[in-house]
Amino acid sequence: MSMTADHPQQAEVTLDTRTIEVIAEIEAQVVASTDPARVHVSWAQPDSGLWVANYGGYYGGTVDRQGTHFFVADTFGEYVGDFRTLDEAKGRLAERLHVLLPDVIRPTA
Repeated sequence: MSMTADHPQQAEVTLDTRTIEVIAEIEAQVVASTDPARVHVSWAQPDSGLWVANYGGYYGGTVDRQGTHFFVADTFGEYVGDFRTLDEAKGRLAERLHVLLPDVIRPTA
């Protein structure tokens, strides 16, 4: 008895870092829309033009106003972006934290 195995060729794909980040963000948004245990970010303003994120009891990062721009750094000090509004900056950091720290969940009452 003989058997022929058919092995189709698989294409090798290389993704750049930004593409991987976009995919992770999309995945996080899908999970967040269905996950009631998702942590909410709370904010403190220790100084004028500086906001600090608390993510489920963890340091989440900062939003720093410089003139008309809001610069965001995440929990690891990584640059997230430069935004035109405070709401946009805070929202982007929150999205990033959901991707970076997926195991942080809202405490149960």
